[in-house]
Amino acid sequence: MNSSYSSPRRTLKCPVPVALTWSHSGVAYRVTPWPEVRFERLYGEDWIEIAPSDDVLASAAMFCGPLDWKPYLEFVPANVREFLAQFTFSKLAALQVVARCPALLAPLAETPALTSFVAAHEGLRGTSAPCWGEINVIHERNGVFGLLEWLGLAASRQTLAILHNIAQPDVPRRLLEPLRAMLWEPRTIFALQRMPAITDRLLARTCHALAA
Repeated sequence: MNSSYSSPRRTLKCPVPVALTWSHSGVAYRVTPWPEVRFERLYGEDWIEIAPSDDVLASAAMFCGPLDWKPYLEFVPANVREFLAQFTFSKLAALQVVARCPALLAPLAETPALTSFVAAHEGLRGTSAPCWGEINVIHERNGVFGLLEWLGLAASRQTLAILHNIAQPDVPRRLLEPLRAMLWEPRTIFALQRMPAITDRLLARTCHALAA
């Protein structure tokens, strides 16, 4: 009697959104469930909201594998989940971008590599704090070409076409500034346009040649 009665209770599941947690330099960090997506650091017994640094995000990329992401992504909308599936090392940065700027999901899905530029906008523009509100306003008023201009990229269909052809949207941060400069060079633009799949290795080689 007791066994047959308790069995249904053991199989009953009550799904609850879970945070994604990791450690950096001995300190615990987490990102809260969608749609809030707050980045927090543990101070004593309290979780305090922060703006994650590049190092914190890099640690998350190292410590949070597919098994860690799986329960978190179960509570993320399907279109966002599909978008994030394209990223490996920059998945958390991409999550932050679409959580802070949801209207960008459609254009970024068309040109995933642009996500890396948006995620790194502080360094690219030399600001001391994230500018998510400004990004939303720029995109609402001037669309994706306004966003390209705001990021210091050439605001053209050629730029979007080249970024679309980047094979892996996890563009290394060290290549973003050189790539931005390359996309203003007519000769380089012409060469990249002819390449259907632009790999990180090709980008690095081209950036090195441009700097030489």
